[in-house]
Amino acid sequence: MRNAPLISESNLPNNDLLAHPVVQELMSTIKKLQLVIEQQNHRLDLLLKRIYGPRADKIDPNQKLLFEEQLPEPVPAPLEPEPEYKLLKPLKKGHGRKFLPENLRRETVVVNVTDAEKRVIGGTWVQIGEVVTEKLDYTPSSLFVQRTVRLKYVVRFPGLPDRIVVADLPLEAMPKCKAAPGLVADVIVSKMVDHMPLYRQEKRHSRQGVDMSRSTMGGWLRDAAVVLLPLYKLLKNRVLVENVVHTDDTPIPVQDDSREHCRTGRLWVYVSRGGTVHDSTPDRCQDGPQEFLKGFRGYLQCDAYPGYNHLFKEGAVVEVGCWAHTRRKFIEAEKTCVGPAHEAVARIRSLYAIEHEGKTLDAVARSELRQSKAVPCLQELKSWLEKQRAEVLPKSPMAEAINYTLNQWEALNIYTCDGNLAIDNNIAERAVKPFAIGRKNWLFFGSDQGGKSLAILSSFTATCQQFGINPWTYLRDTLTKLPTTPAEQLHTLLPIK
Repeated sequence: MRNAPLISESNLPNNDLLAHPVVQELMSTIKKLQLVIEQQNHRLDLLLKRIYGPRADKIDPNQKLLFEEQLPEPVPAPLEPEPEYKLLKPLKKGHGRKFLPENLRRETVVVNVTDAEKRVIGGTWVQIGEVVTEKLDYTPSSLFVQRTVRLKYVVRFPGLPDRIVVADLPLEAMPKCKAAPGLVADVIVSKMVDHMPLYRQEKRHSRQGVDMSRSTMGGWLRDAAVVLLPLYKLLKNRVLVENVVHTDDTPIPVQDDSREHCRTGRLWVYVSRGGTVHDSTPDRCQDGPQEFLKGFRGYLQCDAYPGYNHLFKEGAVVEVGCWAHTRRKFIEAEKTCVGPAHEAVARIRSLYAIEHEGKTLDAVARSELRQSKAVPCLQELKSWLEKQRAEVLPKSPMAEAINYTLNQWEALNIYTCDGNLAIDNNIAERAVKPFAIGRKNWLFFGSDQGGKSLAILSSFTATCQQFGINPWTYLRDTLTKLPTTPAEQLHTLLPIK
């Protein structure tokens, strides 16, 4: 296009036969330029949305009326018997004050009437009760020194030299570490759950007069990962033994001494009913998931990353697509192709409405519901997409969204065959989100090995959060019990739902 000769008024053909091909060439050039402009505007809209726009995938709420007849009708709530009385005022739906937890330590302050006030009022004062007011208070977390005192004895024998005996130190998971399990657990949770980088933890501890360098705490994290590695392998096996596993990945900058700037590493997440495990790799090549998922059998729900394809070729692993990724493609195409993009999102919304209807059902009933309602919707959607593909511009964002959907069609329909499967991969996306938040605070992995260490530690904090367990309590207790637990009993230390 850049090398094409320019057509001006001076060189326009006067003959109609010669003008016809010129007009055709101009129309072709205009179409190409329109496509280029649409693609550039599409990229600019995506960039502006990423910087300034909301994160949720939303379209115009007025579009909710599309295909309303396909949405399942809401089940009317059962009628309740009318009360025998009527309230004068409707009750306000306020939040109200919640009771303070009973497990919190209480510090009591007794307030009495002053002697001067008693003398002014006079009479005989007899206490008949008390009025208690409770408020939630806070003191900053404080460091303390754990002193282990080993008793020392001298044993005397008649006619023999005295013998000195000192009680043995209790077995420790990290014997050379100056930090007790509670502090190590706090450093892990502060970094992996609260996303607090080590230099901020260093400043926090300095306010209590304790000089605790970030390099020292980094060594504690590394040593804790080494100690917890056998338990991490057991957790990995428990996650992958399940029939359904969700996976996703996110980029993480990694420091590299051979480069001026950080290179891009990868953090992978694998989630099942058995827990959550993370893995770190130097790049996004297929060797990472290949090695991690070796021996896995069952359903793998993921995005359309080609690195998983080798797993599906063998037949032991079944690919399950993600309708959330698919819907996002059409939402991104909204600016360049409004009507069809909105219609596609509305059709996908009807699939989610069916999922909402079957949310409380068991796996068998949910599968039957999908077969009866979702499968016909999917068949209509496929026919509509094939029709739209013939009408839209071949390289437009809408065409890319349609091609993505049709290329993934088999994987996107698998969820209707088993009620244990999800319609999307949001479980894995939520599990990887803490690292996306964390990297904005601690910025990068110090090395590939550092990434491996954090992947091990975050697997336990993520699993604890998945099962509703306090991660600090779990890590403190596990680091305390680990050195005295036999190898065949290590599985008893795993987080249990």
